[in-house]
Amino acid sequence: MSRKSANLSKSKAQSVKLAQYLGFFMVGYILASALLMLLQTQIALNPQLVTLLSILVGAFIAVHKFIKHYSRALRKAEMVRLAIGGTGIVWLLNALYFFTIWLWLFDEANRQVFIEMSLQQPLPLLFALIAIVLLTFISAGLGIWLFNRLLSPK
Repeated sequence: MSRKSANLSKSKAQSVKLAQYLGFFMVGYILASALLMLLQTQIALNPQLVTLLSILVGAFIAVHKFIKHYSRALRKAEMVRLAIGGTGIVWLLNALYFFTIWLWLFDEANRQVFIEMSLQQPLPLLFALIAIVLLTFISAGLGIWLFNRLLSPK
């Protein structure tokens, strides 16, 4: 009987659900993005810097909540899953943002110009998207790793 309960508790401890912490990452990212976009109206900030800082705030909140709940640092596999999930969330939110702009702000002429521009020179747009995805993944991974090391209970 004790062997079964030990195996159950061990498997339960190994399979930590990161969905809640991806939610914390998303909330931190959204709040930081909103605040930094408000700040951008007063001070000229680089959009990549805003993205980087927003991702770092989201990573900090997710790692801080994880360590607070589990009283341990993230394992390597958990950090990778959180970084991939965080990158996915950031890009899901960006897609939602772009889709909203596409529907509400662009008229038919603006849409047509954007489509023609994308078809005439797709490589710069593709390379920019790849570079931003890499920036997002690397900054999420480094942020999670850094905050995991800094906030880790020794």
